[in-house]
Amino acid sequence: MKSVLNPQLPTAAGRIVSWPRLLGSSRGLAIAEAAAGAAPLLVIARDVPAALELEEEVRFYRGEADWPVRVFPDWECLPYDVFSPHADLVAERLATLARLPHYTRGVVLVAAATLLARLPPRAYIAAQSFELRVGATLLSEQLRHQLTEASYQNVSQVMEPGEYAVRGGLIDLYPVGANVPYRIDLFGETIESIREFDPATQRSGRPLDAIELLPAREFPLTEDAIQRFRQGFRARFEGDPQKVAAYRDVSRGIAPPGIEFYLPLFFPQTASLFEYLPANTICVVDDAAERCAHDFWRDINGRYEQLRHDVERPLLAPTEAYWTPQELLASLHQRPQVLLLDPIETAGATTAGEATVDAPPLLPLEAHTEQPYRNLIDFLRTQPGRVLIVAETPGRRETLRALLGEHEIAATDVRDWTEFCRLGERICLTAAPLARGLKLRAGPVTVTVAGPATA
Repeated sequence: MKSVLNPQLPTAAGRIVSWPRLLGSSRGLAIAEAAAGAAPLLVIARDVPAALELEEEVRFYRGEADWPVRVFPDWECLPYDVFSPHADLVAERLATLARLPHYTRGVVLVAAATLLARLPPRAYIAAQSFELRVGATLLSEQLRHQLTEASYQNVSQVMEPGEYAVRGGLIDLYPVGANVPYRIDLFGETIESIREFDPATQRSGRPLDAIELLPAREFPLTEDAIQRFRQGFRARFEGDPQKVAAYRDVSRGIAPPGIEFYLPLFFPQTASLFEYLPANTICVVDDAAERCAHDFWRDINGRYEQLRHDVERPLLAPTEAYWTPQELLASLHQRPQVLLLDPIETAGATTAGEATVDAPPLLPLEAHTEQPYRNLIDFLRTQPGRVLIVAETPGRRETLRALLGEHEIAATDVRDWTEFCRLGERICLTAAPLARGLKLRAGPVTVTVAGPATA
């Protein structure tokens, strides 16, 4: 069952290939099969929930393949909000931006609206990213300067990403994008050890050979960047800038809430996500993505008109704070594209490559009857092909196993889709957060993946 869909891919920039209506979770299977090739994929979903759902589908069908699957997070703020995005979202965005240019394979998913936000130029991420390795020479003052340039905050005790503390020959550091902080032990000017540590108990943990450091924010707060912000602010807005709290805070080296919506003022020019992509990246685009981008652009302009008259918080015009949908489409058309047509669950089966794809069977639970799982049991007894039952959690999987045992139906455990395809067992069980299943007829073989929504 390997590469059952064999999805067609464009071969040159500007070429567009349409994939047919892929029902159930078969779009995730198609993307996973395409990602196994020699080019990374940027998948543009209609919105954030669709991107997260596709991520789970791709991860499920990828199995244990070694190429990455990442979602480029949205700020999850309203346009021109007075709040900043959560630090964890910023950390994940920066980690993705740092790694994306080096991808040779893999999948990055993003919502259409997220693409409209302006990003720091690639040079900023590259210049403020560096590595610390055991045995390397490290000068404390040089590190302080590098961390300041990368917008890290010097604190007495490290608790959150983007913070560091220096105590003699010990340096505590919580890099952006890391799950835990690290303790660096110096012997003179040499890194003797790097260990994880618990910020609550201050106890050291697992030793590491090296750690990667990313900038703490999507914009710098260096002297040059602050000066550029001040000049740009005064050039765009009339009146006394000292009456604007954001201007006063940035002038003192403080990042006030909502300052991300002034990001273009910190750089001579900004970038889009497309500028971080490797040259051979293929864009897989939901056919509703363009409409969603235009809808978000209307929301941006509506918020701007609603908030622009506040003299204590003047706003950058939408065309300067965001990329327009037209600019987004111009960048997109410079790449090879796959148009992912909208799946229609009520439609008939659609032929895709060597397989025929259909919606998964509906097996509703009849809670108020003597046999609430009758639909599932009848299906398993009469279905001529192979069946993979996907439970939401391991606990739910064990409940289903007990249920099947009561009806003398044997099911084999598998780790994922790849192992299911490799084995020949007719009925298998696994656990994964898969929202939808699919039904495949590949030659003489019929395979049904019954996801949590259907079983």
